Amino acid sequence: MTVQCQKCGKDYEPKRRGGKFCSVSCRVVQHQLVKKGQAWPNPPNGDERYLADKLVAVGRSATEALAQVEGLPPAEAFGRLRALVQGWAGVANNSIIEKVQYNEQQKMNAQATRVKGIQKSK
Repeated sequence: MTVQCQKCGKDYEPKRRGGKFCSVSCRVVQHQLVKKGQAWPNPPNGDERYLADKLVAVGRSATEALAQVEGLPPAEAFGRLRALVQGWAGVANNSIIEKVQYNEQQKMNAQATRVKGIQKSK
């Protein structure tokens, strides 16, 4: 059974059931990043990883767009930036985003139910 390393994303065969990392170095680096608050303790699933990659691409395209419009007349610069933002708005109707939002809502509902149960038992 092949799984994906939660640090580097490489596919590998785990040596034991429940293996998460392809090497000791990936495991140690991920633990250090989580400890410093620079990484998620629970790595994103496939949909969340896809969405994160899309957001990185949006950031990259924004930087490129700003470099392209620098020095242009304001009206032309505004038109180019508006087209870019309208392209990003199409991402808002993405089924993956809706799925991630649904999963987050389910987690919050489950947590609220647990809290209510704890408060009732007191």
